[in-house]
Amino acid sequence: MPSHFPTLQPLQAAAMIRDGQQVALSGFTAAGTPTAVPRALATHAKSEHAAGRPFRIRLLTGASAGLADDLLAEANAISWRAPFQGSRLLREQINRGEVDFSDLHLSHVPQYVEFGFAGTIDWAIVQATDVTPDGRVYLTSGVGITPTILKHARRVIIELDAASTPRLSEMHDIAMLPPPPDRAPIAIMHPMHRIGVPYATVDPSRIAGVVHTNEPVFAPPFEPPGENSSRIAEHILRFLTEEIRSGRLPADMLPVQAGVGNVSNAVISAIGASSDLPDFTMFTEVMQDSQVELIESGRIRGVSTCAFNLSEAAHSRLISEIDFFAPRIILRPQEFSNNPGVIRRLGVLAINTVLEFDIYGCANSTHVGGTAMMNGIGGSGDFTRNAYLPIFMAPSTAKGGAISAVVPMVPHVDHTEHSTQIFVTEQGLADVRGLGPIQRAQRIIDCCAHPMYRDTLHKYLRDAKPGHQRHDLARVFDMHQNFTRTGHMLGESRPSGR
Repeated sequence: MPSHFPTLQPLQAAAMIRDGQQVALSGFTAAGTPTAVPRALATHAKSEHAAGRPFRIRLLTGASAGLADDLLAEANAISWRAPFQGSRLLREQINRGEVDFSDLHLSHVPQYVEFGFAGTIDWAIVQATDVTPDGRVYLTSGVGITPTILKHARRVIIELDAASTPRLSEMHDIAMLPPPPDRAPIAIMHPMHRIGVPYATVDPSRIAGVVHTNEPVFAPPFEPPGENSSRIAEHILRFLTEEIRSGRLPADMLPVQAGVGNVSNAVISAIGASSDLPDFTMFTEVMQDSQVELIESGRIRGVSTCAFNLSEAAHSRLISEIDFFAPRIILRPQEFSNNPGVIRRLGVLAINTVLEFDIYGCANSTHVGGTAMMNGIGGSGDFTRNAYLPIFMAPSTAKGGAISAVVPMVPHVDHTEHSTQIFVTEQGLADVRGLGPIQRAQRIIDCCAHPMYRDTLHKYLRDAKPGHQRHDLARVFDMHQNFTRTGHMLGESRPSGR
C-alpha cells in the first residue's frame, strides 16, 4: 500500500471532476476498467442534478467500459463518448441524440489522444495492481489506451485493485509509438515477440491520489454453441483445411484473430478441436474462455492480445496456473494489438461477426437499419482491411426469419467490398476472391442467404439496371422498408406461419 500518494475515498476522487471535463478510463471491455471511481462519479452526477446543477462528462476509453458505461448512462452523466460501447442504456441515449458518439477504429484512438484530436484529457482513471514512487504503473487485465492517457492526462487517479494479482505484469508488454515521421518499423515479427516493458509510466506529480478497491470483474459464462454457431464453425473448418491442402495457407497455419461473443468463441473452440488443423497462435484484441482451454491443451501455442474477456471459472484457472500461462500470453496496448502494419506482416486470419452484408460484399457491423448504433466498429476494421484472410460471419436470419443477413445493399457501410473476401452463415461459405461483382452476388446469395430469401435476392439482381454493379435505386432498400412496415423483410409475401 503506497504511502507516497494521497489515499482517496471514491467519492472524494469523483468530486474533483468537473462538469464538462474529459475523462479517460483504462481497460478494454470490462477488463482493466476502473470500478469504484466511475460508480462514485455516477453518484456525484445524480447529486449535482438533484441540486439543479449540470454535470456531464466526455468519456474516452480503449473500447467498451463494462459497468462504467451503464452506471454513468443511468446517471445521465455522459455528453460525448468514444470509441466503442456495449451498454443498452447508453445505446438508447446515443440513438435518441442525447449523447454524441464518435465511432472510431480502435487502432486510431491513441493517435487521437496524442495529437489532441479529441481535445484535452482532463482526467485519467486507471486500474492497476501497483504504482511506484517514480511513476511505474503495473496494470491489470486490460491495456487499451492506458499508456497514452497516462502520458497526456492533466491529472490521474489510480485505482489499486486488490482482486488482481500483481503477477499479471508478467504478461504485459508495454510500448508506445513516437509521433510521425519518426516511427521505425515495429519489431513484432511473431505474435509472441515482446518489444516493451511490463509497466506503463506516468509523471508522479500528476497523480492526484489512489483509491483502494477489491472488485473482481468477470464476463458472463459463454453459452454452449447453438446449431447456427456449430454450422458456421464447420464451414470455416472445411475452408481452412482446404486452404492448407491447396497451399494457399502454410502447413502450420497463420495467426488467428477472433472478435468477441458466443459465435467467435464457438469457432475458436471448433478450430482447436479439429484434428485437420495444426496447433496455432493468436494475434487478437480480446482473449476469451475458449483460448484458456486451448492453451492448456497445447492447441494454442500463444496469444497476443489487448485484454481478457473471461468468465470467473476461466479467469480462476488462468490465475491458479499462472506459471504455465504467463509465458504464453502477451497483453499489449491497442496501438500494437490492432496495428495495421503488424497485422499485414503476420498474415492474420481475421474472423469477425457482422449485422448484415450485401450481395456485392459490403458489410454493416454497427447500425441496425442503417440508423441505430449498436456498439461500434471496434477493431473489426483494423483487422479486416489488413488481414491475409478476412472472414465475416453471421446467422443468415434474425428474429425468427423476419430479418435476412444478406440484403441487396447495406444501409450503412463499415467494410467495403474492397476489403472483404469470405462470408459465412449457417447456410454455407462464400469465397468471393477473384470474382467480378455479378459473380460475387450470385455466390453470396447461393451460399449464404437463407432459402426463403434467395428467390427475392436473385430476382432483384436480374431486374436491376445493368452496370458494373446491378442496382435498382428505387427498390434497393425494399427489404428494409418491408421490415419497418410489416415486421418482416419479405413484407406481405412472407412464408405462411411466419
